[in-house]
Amino acid sequence: MEARVLDALDPAETVNLLAETVRVPSITGTDAESELQHRLARLLTEAGMDVDVWQLDLADLASRPGFPGTEAPRTEGYGLVAVTGGEGPPALALQGHVDVVPIGDPAQWQGKDPFAATISGDVLHGRGACDMKAGLVANLAVARAIHKAGVRLARPLAVHCVASEEDGGLGAFATLARGHTAEAAVITEPTSGAIITANAGALTFRLEVAGRAAHGATRYEGVNAIEVFWPVFAAIRRLEAERNGDVPELFRGNAMPYPIEIGTVRAGDWASSVPDLLVAEGRLGVRLDEDPAEARAAFEAAVADVAHPWLRANPPAVTWPGGQYASGRLPAGHELLGAVAGAVADVTGTVPAESAAPYGSDLRLYTAGGIPTLHYGPGDVRFAHAPREQVELRELHEVTRALALLAVRRCRAL
Repeated sequence: MEARVLDALDPAETVNLLAETVRVPSITGTDAESELQHRLARLLTEAGMDVDVWQLDLADLASRPGFPGTEAPRTEGYGLVAVTGGEGPPALALQGHVDVVPIGDPAQWQGKDPFAATISGDVLHGRGACDMKAGLVANLAVARAIHKAGVRLARPLAVHCVASEEDGGLGAFATLARGHTAEAAVITEPTSGAIITANAGALTFRLEVAGRAAHGATRYEGVNAIEVFWPVFAAIRRLEAERNGDVPELFRGNAMPYPIEIGTVRAGDWASSVPDLLVAEGRLGVRLDEDPAEARAAFEAAVADVAHPWLRANPPAVTWPGGQYASGRLPAGHELLGAVAGAVADVTGTVPAESAAPYGSDLRLYTAGGIPTLHYGPGDVRFAHAPREQVELRELHEVTRALALLAVRRCRAL
């Protein structure tokens, strides 16, 4: 049965499907994100799966406990879950997100269309190729191969396609709220051949630093909000060093698994005026097993403790908008790790390393929902969110074959 499913995998078809998927500019919150969900629903239906596609009730989800937050403007969203096989809860769910981040500065793409899905040798380039449409397509290819091979599964296999992962995890949150579950899940985020069993978290913060306006010609009468922001930034860097002083073994080779970064800064409204407000937004890394409330408190304390006379009298305001990713991890000793490692070793001849990731993901929502979950997927996360985004097709095919073995073994062919 395993051989039949592996033989049914069509590498050329998988690459074509990846290229078609990358060409849909499914930036978080756009209409194209919903368009891709409906495309995938048709493909999964053609693969003989029972498909549940539904429009998200955004207001209801925002009112629920544990709502993960969003950052991109959104007027709609769709959930998509497909199931095939026997009775009961799925023995395995393969999960991937359809949304991608914006392209950034078009000039950085060196005249190339970010959504052209160009292929050079063994590499496919384009926004979303790595994060994470290659993993999304690997999941689809497994379902299609099982159907094409005529293999009937004794226990259900599920494919979860979610929206809004990049700005908080609304799609995964909605999928779990709808009652979809599984005995175990693999999220096919890019892992460079490793198996990621834990994620740090990431909390979006907003800082407002007040100054005092004055004419630029008499700047000594004012207080420049940019200037008084510098000691705040220095305090953030000190906090970052402190929080990364004791790196867990799972993060071996990563000297900074819990970075704190300022992503945007806006100040002033007139070139010849002293700016009276600076607004900075960024992300705070959450340590493994750390309560996000404790991470927020540490950040707020560090910002409030800056020794500067103006800031003592006018403390910066800290708020927490946008995505709020807690950390998460596969339960220690869970058999899913060995099952995935065994399938990978049978395909590649190499036992994959276990590791942890310094970024937030849907893993924490699935594990918090009682679904043991890990990451294993094609691509190198260093290419994600960058104008050089790409994925090696060799890795795409290896991951797809390993996932096919895992699915047949966990769901047991009849």
